[in-house]
Amino acid sequence: MKHLLFTGAATALITPFNPDGSVNLDKYRELIEFQISEGIDAIVAVGTTGENAVLSGEEHRALMKCAVETARGRVPVICSTGSNDTEYCIGTTQAAEEAGADGLLLVTPYYNKCTQNGLVRHYERILSKTKLPAIVYNVPSRTGFNISISTYKELARHPQIVGTKEASGNMALAMEIRAQCGDDMPLYSGNDDITVPMMAIGGKGVISVLSNILPKTTHEMCKLCLDKDFDKASELAFKYLDLTNALFSEVNPIPVKAAMNMMGFDVGGCRLPLCEMGAENKEKLRQIMISHGLVSAN
Repeated sequence: MKHLLFTGAATALITPFNPDGSVNLDKYRELIEFQISEGIDAIVAVGTTGENAVLSGEEHRALMKCAVETARGRVPVICSTGSNDTEYCIGTTQAAEEAGADGLLLVTPYYNKCTQNGLVRHYERILSKTKLPAIVYNVPSRTGFNISISTYKELARHPQIVGTKEASGNMALAMEIRAQCGDDMPLYSGNDDITVPMMAIGGKGVISVLSNILPKTTHEMCKLCLDKDFDKASELAFKYLDLTNALFSEVNPIPVKAAMNMMGFDVGGCRLPLCEMGAENKEKLRQIMISHGLVSAN
């Protein structure tokens, strides 16, 4: 059994920006304090939801350091350091380790992609340069690359690989990972809409977008799953399914940042090429949030 970085709900935290487009570290600290006060189980810093693709290396490092310093060991901080450039990834990974991160989130290479053998060598080289444990991240809708079952079986043998964030949305693949790898490849849902079914087959939790605005609820849903109370967990999932879907009505993190701004978090917008949410989708999101009592109708 691998030593788990976390069980339950980890928030894939957004990156807040000032009106001039600079990173707002003061707001970032506020968001982390809010997450911890609401009972979140872990923080994932500077991932896809954190717009890492449009951050400079200096900004990326500053956010990782800020997350670790703010959390102060109260919850694990998992830093997303993945890249399509292995050597660049090593530099960011070593910065995360120096900052005091508890673990890494390593997305598969994107755009240039690679072979399955190249992926294994990519992860092996990165992890040879750090002592940190890592969760690999499979999100083929963004990367154009899918981790095969045979590769999962090989990665599961690596002592520093302590899980996968499965964001393919493919429950058949998730079943096969569990069947072939068992507890040597702990499974985390990368999609909020299938957290309960993922955990029903033995998943350990979710790396969540929804928990940016509903950390307590997401934590409670995962806790119910860990307690094997899947009926009550499903009730929560069904209750907020409309909101979950609305948060992905446009490219993440456009909707969740819009939602947070409606709630008064004042996190700013996204950096281009991501832009403001379309008026029609934004109004639909607002009405759903009103129905859940998250924002006022006035």
